[in-house]
Amino acid sequence: MRISTAVFTLLAAIALAGCRSRVVKVNLTNTSAAPISTIIVDYPSATFGKDKLAPGETFSYAIKPLETGELKIQFTDAKGARHTYTGSPLHKDDEGEIDVRLTQEGATAAVKLNTYR
Repeated sequence: MRISTAVFTLLAAIALAGCRSRVVKVNLTNTSAAPISTIIVDYPSATFGKDKLAPGETFSYAIKPLETGELKIQFTDAKGARHTYTGSPLHKDDEGEIDVRLTQEGATAAVKLNTYR
C-alpha cells in the first residue's frame, strides 16, 4: 500500500510540474517628475488599477487574458487632465511582459509577448 501511495504521489507531482498558467506581467512606470493618479488598466475580461504612482515608481501586476481584446489604460496627470492609451491586442494564453511608461502627456509601451493560439 505504501508503494502505491508513493507512486501515485510521484505521478501527480510530475503531472502538475508540466502544468503552468500563462500570464502577462504589466509594469506601469511613472517616468515623469510629478505624480500620476487614478490609473485604470482594462484588458480582455478584467480590470485592475492603482491609486497613485510617485515619480520614478513602478507597479507590476500579472494578468491572464481569457479572450482577445486591447489593453487600455486611463490615468490622471498632476494637473488633473485625463489621458488614455490603447495598446496592441492581447489574446487568450498570451505570455510575457508589457512595460508601460507613463508621463504627464501620455503613455508608451514596450510589448514582449509570446502568443499561443
